[in-house]
Amino acid sequence: MPDRSVGTLLVVAGLALAFIGALVWAGVFSWLGRLPGDIRVERPGTRVYVPITSMIIVSILLTAVLSIARRFWP
Repeated sequence: MPDRSVGTLLVVAGLALAFIGALVWAGVFSWLGRLPGDIRVERPGTRVYVPITSMIIVSILLTAVLSIARRFWP
C-alpha cells in the first residue's frame, strides 16, 4: 500500500504548509529578513535584499526537521 503513505505524506505536508502560511500572514516571522548579516541596499530606483543570515537559519531548521522526520517515518 505505498499509495496510502504517499497520500498521507501529501496531506501532512499541505497542513504544515498552511499552518506556516498562517503564521507568516499573522506576522510571527516579521523578523525574518531583518537579521544582522542580511544585506539590504536601497538606492533611488534600486532595492537589493540578500538575506544571508535568514537563509542560513531556515536551512538549519529545515535540515533538523527533515532529519527528525526521517528517523520516525517508516
